[in-house]
Amino acid sequence: MAFANEWQARKDICEVGRRLYDRGFAAANDGNISVRLAPERILCTPTGVSKGFLKPDDLCIVDLEGKQIAGTKKRTSEILLHLSVFKARPEIIGVLHCHPPHATAFAMVHETIPKCVLPEVEVFLGEVPIARYETPGTQTFADTVLPYVHSANTMLLVNHGSVAWGDLMDAYFKTEIIDAYCRMLILAKQLGPLKYMSEKQVGELMEFKKRLGIDDPRLHMEDCDLCGNSLFREGYDEFKTEANAFPPPATSPNACAGKPGQAKSAAGGDASMDLLIKTITDQVLATLSQK
Repeated sequence: MAFANEWQARKDICEVGRRLYDRGFAAANDGNISVRLAPERILCTPTGVSKGFLKPDDLCIVDLEGKQIAGTKKRTSEILLHLSVFKARPEIIGVLHCHPPHATAFAMVHETIPKCVLPEVEVFLGEVPIARYETPGTQTFADTVLPYVHSANTMLLVNHGSVAWGDLMDAYFKTEIIDAYCRMLILAKQLGPLKYMSEKQVGELMEFKKRLGIDDPRLHMEDCDLCGNSLFREGYDEFKTEANAFPPPATSPNACAGKPGQAKSAAGGDASMDLLIKTITDQVLATLSQK
């Protein structure tokens, strides 16, 4: 495994910080960025410095326990989050945490990120889990990523923001993708019910993903409902997301989590709810026609 060149990594962190700031993903001093220079040597952003105005000499170096070993500024207060990823995944080179507004909106209302809608999301992100809330900067906060770190590459943090990992630029582009996707979902919601891809269509994307060498937990499951129940159900043991704005599509008895989903209408909502809405609409139209 090739580790990052330190001088190049310093420049890359500054460039990614500028992009985050310019896109509104890291207001004021929000967000933090890290790159692995060696197995136990991590380059990271300092605390209290805007990501849009970072200089290479501003950055800090810490070990895998978070002890600062280089840099004149104090390391980010949320370095433990990054270290949880680095410890669990020795091959990971970059970790990026920020607050992209549209994705963070989903985290604020605990709304499940729907699957099987956009090909790009299925191929490059897969299912995006949402971790429970813990006080930022603590070890318990850092540990919230652990149930998902081996099966995901991008996730949301409840009432907080997002975190992505890979190499640094890859983590940045994943952050762009999840925020763009959430923005599209919010726009689509204003037009009508979400329309999902079919299992066959998503199956073809999984084969394409496999050819690209991108792993997905669904590739290792037999009779898996590709668009149904959460793959991360075990990680949600004390915290459950909700599909209020975007009810999932109908699921087959062979769901990925091993449990059948609730029957849904073709439009993606509860059939009983659709019937109730139709009944109310018919009554309103009938009343108006009498005036």
